[in-house]
Amino acid sequence: MIGVGEQQMTERRIHVGQGDHYVTSDRNVVLSTVLGSCVAMCLRDPLAGIGGMNHFLLPEGAGAGTDAGRRYGAYAMELLINDVLKAGGRRDRLEAKLFGGGRMFDSLKDVGTSNADFAERFLADEGIPVVGASLRGAGGRRLHYWPVTGRALQRAVTDAVAPRPAPAPPPSVGSGALELF
Repeated sequence: MIGVGEQQMTERRIHVGQGDHYVTSDRNVVLSTVLGSCVAMCLRDPLAGIGGMNHFLLPEGAGAGTDAGRRYGAYAMELLINDVLKAGGRRDRLEAKLFGGGRMFDSLKDVGTSNADFAERFLADEGIPVVGASLRGAGGRRLHYWPVTGRALQRAVTDAVAPRPAPAPPPSVGSGALELF
């Protein structure tokens, strides 16, 4: 039996940056990212113990160059789904959690809402159930996701890059953290 302190020592954190995705069946891997208006989909097959995360910037667009499409939602969603299936997941058992889509600036177009709307619509069209979500709101969030268990932990980002009024944190509970199992 592994104690709590021992479990934390064996965890391996992998950062999923903008336009990236990562799939694993390693119980010791925790995927992490920081989201503003971007959205991350956490996807897994709970029976196979395989899952992953993506991080996209915009819902749709035309890419130029070999990796330009990675920043768009449609491409990012397809990549993650296909890689979970290639790793041994089954489409009929997939479940998703969605995070991000925050409104970062009042004076700009609300890209976060467009991203959140796109992600929800995409999963509904694909028939993949959303079993947890924290979308929209104001400001950013840090996300940690354990793909094998499906545990997700979110914390509001409170550090400001430039002086401005602090945005309201995304929906949270208690200490400013939201945990979805």
